[in-house]
Amino acid sequence: MSRIGNSPITIPEGVTIEIQPKHIKVKGKLGELTQEYNDVQIKATDKFINISRASENKSVKSKHGLYRSLIANMVEGVSKGFTKELELVGVGYRASNQGQKLDLALGFSHNVLFEIAPEVRVETISEKGKNPIVKLTSHDKQLVGYVASKIRSLRKPEPYKGKGVKFVGEQIRRKAGKSA
Repeated sequence: MSRIGNSPITIPEGVTIEIQPKHIKVKGKLGELTQEYNDVQIKATDKFINISRASENKSVKSKHGLYRSLIANMVEGVSKGFTKELELVGVGYRASNQGQKLDLALGFSHNVLFEIAPEVRVETISEKGKNPIVKLTSHDKQLVGYVASKIRSLRKPEPYKGKGVKFVGEQIRRKAGKSA
């Protein structure tokens, strides 16, 4: 029994839901998202969305909680939005942006130019004495996470000194160096 799938989704003010037989469309002040679904039934009232299973097969049960989570993320995204922050740790590591182009100096012989998707807003924060921060904001949770992971993969944090691109608040497991 899926506890997540059975709980209703609250619809905030200003969000409209449009349900078709194979996909659901959610519109809000920050944008519009669409999700295809199958094997579940979606019913919307004025304030809540309820998701129920079509049958009791194992594959259908596994999709019940999944679709509930995806739709809940869509509703939250178009009303509030999602933010991911990346921190650049290392001497000489810098970040700047011109529109949707992110220019990163990550210790390579050249700067890395990274083109950001148009649905994601990028902002760079550089304060003296602190590590540069790249802030990504969008209404699509999956897209923000994907872009953030792509930026992080350019220079993952290494375990000895902790240098690299990491999420703000991420704990890096440190290793001891050579013992004398």
